[in-house]
Amino acid sequence: MPMKFKLDWTFISPIAALVVLAATAFFPNNVLMVLAAIALAFAVFAAVHHAEVVAHRVGEPFGTLVLAIAVTVIEVALIVSVMLSGGPDKAGLPRDTVFAAIMICSCAIVGLCLLIGGLRHHVQDFQLQGAAAALAMLCALSVLTLVLPNFTSTVVGPALSTSQLIFVGVISLVLYVTFVFVQTVRHRDYFLPFTPAVAAGVIEEDSAPHAPPPSNGEAWGALGFLMLSLISVVGLAKLLSPAVEAGVAAAGAPEAVVGVVIAALVLLPEGLAAVRAARLNRLQTSLNLALGSALASIGLTIPTVAVVSIVIGQPISLGLAPKEIVMLSLTLIVSVITLGTGRSTVLQGVVHLVIFAAFLFLSVVP
Repeated sequence: MPMKFKLDWTFISPIAALVVLAATAFFPNNVLMVLAAIALAFAVFAAVHHAEVVAHRVGEPFGTLVLAIAVTVIEVALIVSVMLSGGPDKAGLPRDTVFAAIMICSCAIVGLCLLIGGLRHHVQDFQLQGAAAALAMLCALSVLTLVLPNFTSTVVGPALSTSQLIFVGVISLVLYVTFVFVQTVRHRDYFLPFTPAVAAGVIEEDSAPHAPPPSNGEAWGALGFLMLSLISVVGLAKLLSPAVEAGVAAAGAPEAVVGVVIAALVLLPEGLAAVRAARLNRLQTSLNLALGSALASIGLTIPTVAVVSIVIGQPISLGLAPKEIVMLSLTLIVSVITLGTGRSTVLQGVVHLVIFAAFLFLSVVP
């Protein structure tokens, strides 16, 4: 069957972003910098759109895994580009970005999905086993990578020695790979959209009506444009990183807000996809997206920045401050409670959103 593409903004955006990147790199000026920022936003949305096409082809729960990995690649690219351009002054950027990603995924995205889904459908069901598995991994990963460094003694402060950094990177990757294996192979039924058959242990795909999946050719084409989108995001992020830092400094906000901006930028498209799924009464897909992105953010970002830190000899600080540890602990405890029943209402959504509002406020007014 011949491959057919509908020429729209998702195919034009990556190419236009690369053109803007080249023009801005050779002829930097304020107008092109504004265009570069716009191109970056469109490239991020295009990347997630093409990831969704690939995800639709491979099905659940593989689809949400594709989205999570695509978003994490963008996040890592942004972090590394800022680290390379900022030098030792950016030692805390990976920590701030990963922590912000956890809070955005666990509080903002989950909260919006629970609230909007609850308002529309009153009560929504999801797979308790899948949520419990994701939360167990999230608790272990977040504490081992963001809290434990404050209590080690080989290196003074919130940093780790080289051997400790290697160990943390390896266990992060091991935990994440184990979760992916459980999600896609061993206990795939835990992460399928909730139906009576799935709840009874019979693996089947969700029976809700969907558009027909794309052909193999369309899926491969989408994968190619996904790669182009990611390349343009990496380049534009490196180009614009000084402007982002200058904007945060000009606003008088703490430097940690840079991490929040990066995390919000890369997670916004996926957050919209999760909210759409919740409105369609597909809360399991929403939770797969939100919690899967939080896990990928830690499990893939920490090993990558650990390697970069060791290779270029630039130290990184992973330990959170006491205030952030309190917010992380509150988020994990509340998430375990609110997602521990397999059913949700607007009440849980409001609780998560209030915690996220506190996180944002205290980020700007520490």
